[in-house]
Formats: sequence, structure tokens, C-alpha cells
Amino acid sequence: MDDGHIGRWRRPPKLFLQGRTTRRRDMILCADIGATKTLLGLAEVHPETGRVVVKASQRYVAAQVPSFEAMLTDFLSQHGPSLSQPLRAVGLGVAGPVRDQTVQMTNLPWRLDARELSRHLGGVPVTLVNDFEAAAHGIEALAPDELMTLQAGDAQARGNQLVLGAGSGLGVAFRIWQGNGHAVVPGEGGHFSFSPINDQQDLALQRLRPLVPRVVVEHFVSGPGLANFYQCLGDEPPTKVITPMDTEGLTGESVFRKATKEGDALAAQALEQFLLAYGSVAGDYALATLARGGVYVAGGVAQRCGEMMRDGRFMRGFGQKGPYTELMATLPVHLVLQPELGLVGAAVAGARLPH
Repeated sequence: MDDGHIGRWRRPPKLFLQGRTTRRRDMILCADIGATKTLLGLAEVHPETGRVVVKASQRYVAAQVPSFEAMLTDFLSQHGPSLSQPLRAVGLGVAGPVRDQTVQMTNLPWRLDARELSRHLGGVPVTLVNDFEAAAHGIEALAPDELMTLQAGDAQARGNQLVLGAGSGLGVAFRIWQGNGHAVVPGEGGHFSFSPINDQQDLALQRLRPLVPRVVVEHFVSGPGLANFYQCLGDEPPTKVITPMDTEGLTGESVFRKATKEGDALAAQALEQFLLAYGSVAGDYALATLARGGVYVAGGVAQRCGEMMRDGRFMRGFGQKGPYTELMATLPVHLVLQPELGLVGAAVAGARLPH
């Protein structure tokens, strides 16, 4: 990637200007914009089935690009000439709260404005949605083989649905039945207070509490959260909180490797508590919304844990709800295997924009 080439914003090729097409499938520019990385894509959305096919995608490291606009220009200049139909809409999933179709990124000096982006793209309609709101839109576009069922339950097609996923933080969104389909309700569920379910989690909470104003769910249920469990369950209390900005030294990835490849007993203990806590949090949200339409666990952490999600630890945390334990066994739980759910969902959100 040539930094000189992407350092300025240029109007994209005419191919991307909005126009009519006789082809049945809409071409959508979509993005999953995270705190450290962004995935940009071009997707076709079938108007009848809702099936999304990502035709091209590219991953960018935010620190290596001066702005989102420069990133967008670079992507379009590389992938635009190969397309044979105009761009119909743009859907962008962003890690952060969206207000009046603008987002000020928390960990980046980027401010995204849908109206400004639309002007630069020649009037193509643009929508900004929270990244997990995008993921929730993506659920309806999944194929059966993109799900791994952890608990069949008693699925109700019109029941409420929960979508959550641990990554650099914890994303949570809801799909609520509205009579003719599910409406997506975004949230910031990763910032609810953390509630321990056993003595080891009590200890972890007590040791982390002096280091932050308030211990929240994603301090433990996230990629960095696995590392926080590791340091909080060790012999000495930690001196700092592991965050997504910690990419070297102790990380969730390094703890996962210690637990699964190196036989580290403390790492295995941390992973055990992580899976229990993840399940417990998922169960809390599922119980709060009575997610009879299904619980969908997404994100790279869950996908990487794979079979560990099925061996009982996650589901044990999910189901332990006292007098509601029997009810929890009726809620369907699925692991999402589609690694680009946020990108797919952003395309779905873009496709819903009016022509």
C-alpha cells in the first residue's frame, strides 16, 4: 500500500456514481470499521432472498492510513475498475455510538459524516450504523452452514433475538419482532457492570477494581479480558488494565496460546473463567429480552474458541440462572461461523436505503 497514494481524498471513478442498472442485484460498498482495523468491501445483495455475496474486500490498519477518506479512495481505485455495475448505496458499521449519522471515533482522530461521504461519492446514499448493529443486520443474511448450534432449544421464528460478540470489546445488539420482521436495536452492552458468578471471578473483580473507576463486562469478556483474567488470577495483583491498545506483551492472544499450546495452568484457568463469564453474560442478556428467536454469538474470539464453546463451559455459564434454568434450556444458541458478519450486515443496512 503506497502511503503517498492514499494520503489525499479524490473523487472516485465514475463507475461508482449512482445510476440505474438492469441487473437484479444491488452493488453495495460496505465497511466494518474497528478501533484498530477496518475491513472494506464490495457486496452484491439479492433483492428477493437478501443473500449477500462479498465480491471484493481489503483489510487496513488504521494507524497506517491518514484518514478514512484516504482509505476509501485507495480501495475504490483498486477495486472499482473491475466492476460492471454502478454503486447503489454505502453501509458503514462503526465501532462507536452513531448520532445524527455522524460518528467521532473513540480511539482514532476520525469523524465520519454520512452526508459528507455521500457528497464525495457523487450523491450515493450512505448510512452509518454501530458495528454491532451492522452485525445484527447480518444475521438475516446467513446461510445455515454459517451457524454452529450450541443449543437447539425451542426456536420461535417471531421471537426476539440476541446478537453479541467478544473482540476488542463486547458488542451487543437485539433483534426485536415488529410484526413483519425483526427490527435491530443497538446497544452498548459491553459497558454494563461485571457480575461475578464464582469465587475466582470475585477475586478478579476485587483485583481490577482499584485500577478503574468502574469494572464493566468487557474488562473480562473480550479479547483483552482474557488477559485481564490471567493477570488477576495470578499470585500478585495486576498494576494495569489490559486494553485493545496493548498489542505486545500480555494479550488475549498470548494467553490463549499459553492455554491451548503451551500447557500453562494459569492460562487454562483464565480461559475457563473467560468462557464461563462469556456464557453468563450472554445468558443475562438473553433472559432480559427472552430471546426465544435465538442467541447468536459472533466475533473472532468465539470462532477461535470453536469446540470450546461446545464442551459445556460457555453453556454452563449461559444456563445457570437459578429458577430460570429450565427456561434457559429452551433458548436456541448458535455460534456464527461467518468471519465477516459485520461487513455482510453493513451491506444489508446499505441495501435498505431508499433509491
